[in-house]
Amino acid sequence: MNEWGPALAVILGIVEGLTEFLPVSSTGHLILVGHALGFTGDVAANAEIAIQLGAILAVIVFERGKIGRLLSGAWHEQKVLRSATESEPLISWADRIKASVRSHPNLWFLIGLGIAFLPAAALGLAAHGWITSHLFTPQTVATTSILGGIIILIVEATKRTSQAMSLEQVSPIHAFWIGVAQCASLIPGMSRSGSTIIGGLLAGLDRKVATEYSFFLALPTIIAATLYETWKARGTFTEQDFLALALGMVISFLVAWAVIAAFLTYVQRHTLRAFAYYRIMLGVLVLLVAS
Repeated sequence: MNEWGPALAVILGIVEGLTEFLPVSSTGHLILVGHALGFTGDVAANAEIAIQLGAILAVIVFERGKIGRLLSGAWHEQKVLRSATESEPLISWADRIKASVRSHPNLWFLIGLGIAFLPAAALGLAAHGWITSHLFTPQTVATTSILGGIIILIVEATKRTSQAMSLEQVSPIHAFWIGVAQCASLIPGMSRSGSTIIGGLLAGLDRKVATEYSFFLALPTIIAATLYETWKARGTFTEQDFLALALGMVISFLVAWAVIAAFLTYVQRHTLRAFAYYRIMLGVLVLLVAS
């Protein structure tokens, strides 16, 4: 099965939906499945990236209430902040920012998302060509899957004090370090979700908050990457290919929606060790098969 069409779209949509928000690397799994089915090359890479949009739409629908409150709250807070700035011009910018972070949590949450988005976006633009040419291989995925699993086990074994128990408590400093951690996800197999959740835990976020923040950070990250890659590859697909892409997105959306709800419930009661063991076993298996 090496030709792009509805059957492959369904398979890739299921894989994407299952793995995008779990700390196991959706890109890595798509690469492994693509190689197993003989579906590789430019069309495969572009199809895998485009299907991610379905998973992102699942986040938007699932978190629509919080997204709406964040946007409306941020809009109101920026108007209040503008009025305060005009009425108190003698307050230093440093003091104003400190006070603003405390009194305008929605606005600063959105600013924090922008801060977290930038490191991986900048590095990705600079290194994307080299990464796709040299690292999109089963061997890379297997190695980074094992490495990521070991990192999860180490972090979970480390005692930490949670400083942010809700999304509103995630500060721009937290966001910056999560953004730095997300850079690791540019390497196939490291996992965007895994990198950002682990980055959040190390930055002081509660496990559920780190997981949910990872969902929100996926919005600008994956939407930007998907639109960019789809635009670049617009000449690669035919009209029938786009129909298959739409099918893959729908499947990805439905599966991801279920996974998001289940994963949020899971992390409230369990650590991420099960995913670490899965990553290590998968990596070892792939290395044995590929050798």
